[in-house]
Amino acid sequence: MAKKKQDITIWHKSNCAKSCEVMSVLKKEKVKPEVFLYLETPPTEEELKDILKKLGIKAEELVRKKEPIYKEKYEGKKMTEAQWIKAMIKNPILIERPILIMGDKALIGRPTERVWELIEKY
Repeated sequence: MAKKKQDITIWHKSNCAKSCEVMSVLKKEKVKPEVFLYLETPPTEEELKDILKKLGIKAEELVRKKEPIYKEKYEGKKMTEAQWIKAMIKNPILIERPILIMGDKALIGRPTERVWELIEKY
């Protein structure tokens, strides 16, 4: 009996080169992910906490430190886990991308080769 394929979700930004690279790899491998355009529909606090748990990282580790809004508002500040989560919900551009989720595991698709960690289990 064939093993059921698990669903893969990608938190994607359509004009991000790295995110598009990952989408290209998925397409080439005939993986059709559910696409979550997190900038258009920011995640809820619960969704973000769930992703952090699946990634196994702290909220600050998911923050894109090269974003202008990070440099303007957050660089050098000491913030709690809850404060970082609120900042990412308010400014989803701060969330590192792309994020791939499959079951109870997630990974950040940087470098692109990391995608294979999930595709091999797909």
